[in-house]
Amino acid sequence: MLTRLVEATLGKHVRTGDLTVILPNGSKLSMGDGTGDPIVVRLTDNAAVLSLLLQPELRTGELFTDSRLLVEKGTVFDFLCLVLGQTYPRPSALSRWVERTRQKLSLWGQRNNPGRSRRNVAHHYDLGDAFYALFLDPDWQYSCAYFEHPGQSLAEAQLAKKRHIAAKMALRPGDRVLEIGCGWGGMALYLAGVAQAGQVVGVTLSDEQLARARSRAAALGLDGKIDFRLQDYRATPETFDRIVSVGMFEHVGLNFYEAFFDTCRERLTDDGVMLLHTIGSSDEPSTTNPWLTRYIFPGGHLPSLSDMTTAIERAGLIITDVEVLRLHYAFTLKAWRDAFMARRDEAVAMFDDRFCRMWEFYLSMAEAAFRHEDIVIFQLQLAKNQHAVPLTRNYIGQAEDALRAREIETGWQ
Repeated sequence: MLTRLVEATLGKHVRTGDLTVILPNGSKLSMGDGTGDPIVVRLTDNAAVLSLLLQPELRTGELFTDSRLLVEKGTVFDFLCLVLGQTYPRPSALSRWVERTRQKLSLWGQRNNPGRSRRNVAHHYDLGDAFYALFLDPDWQYSCAYFEHPGQSLAEAQLAKKRHIAAKMALRPGDRVLEIGCGWGGMALYLAGVAQAGQVVGVTLSDEQLARARSRAAALGLDGKIDFRLQDYRATPETFDRIVSVGMFEHVGLNFYEAFFDTCRERLTDDGVMLLHTIGSSDEPSTTNPWLTRYIFPGGHLPSLSDMTTAIERAGLIITDVEVLRLHYAFTLKAWRDAFMARRDEAVAMFDDRFCRMWEFYLSMAEAAFRHEDIVIFQLQLAKNQHAVPLTRNYIGQAEDALRAREIETGWQ
């Protein structure tokens, strides 16, 4: 019975590649056309098989975390790439209606008021700096890097990301900048230390990130120009010439998009510019992977472009530039995954093996999604009026060249 169910579901979808599934009774099912490196997975019990067939998006990660789905040849990343890399038919009208209904129901889990937002951030970002030091670059950038050429190191690509964003902000010397979601401070330090911002206010909801950001600013003598705060973006009272947010919008929650952009408009000066960098979906609006929002990023949502543009328009902001970064995050995640797996024993010592299996699945699933699904990075430039930025995009490359020169001049790494 189980054999027929697996063949009728998973076997129907896996048309390419070389996948063998070993069931609890020892029987082996071969799937695909035999091309590529062979991948062998074992399901340890009948309940695991049934749960995988009924809720694959949620249960695959759970079963791998609990060692009930074992990858005996290849890696879990290889397995996910094989499955996600298949060609699937366009969803039917009924499937799209079901997905829209699921999205509406998922809003209940995105009630991201200030208190809940703080708890959600702590769940992921307050795991300890020693843990994140295992796989992040020396500047502690925990967002998509910008790879300018093949073979570029992660540290170089993360510096290129900061340079690219600063250039697109059309930053003027002395500008007052708000960074929403400042992480461990790297972007704010770059804006104050290289891009000649007058003052930078960086807000975060993570105690761990705040402490390191403040320490780094003091060590560089920039604490007089940067004010790092443990503060919700909705509680920041001042106005700013520029606003930047990198990798934070994914945590806002669909229910709060209008509040987010309304707040940003209120905080911008009349000639202000905002640069928003976020993970998103290039497809129509949909729910975010349920395993990811349950175990890794509670309260999170990956927006489609239409999710954002509706809220932006209602806030009275103008979209002055859109850039879509494809595959850059796949390369970033590969670097993180390689570094994490190389130091996995240290992570086990900090937590346990189950936690590390969960994180291996997270990094693998995210990379596979950026390689094979409709997940991208959106960079949106927003303004209050259409005169706030130059008429053409030539200024971006010119600003990047000037920033490179200042990096050399200041010895910035």
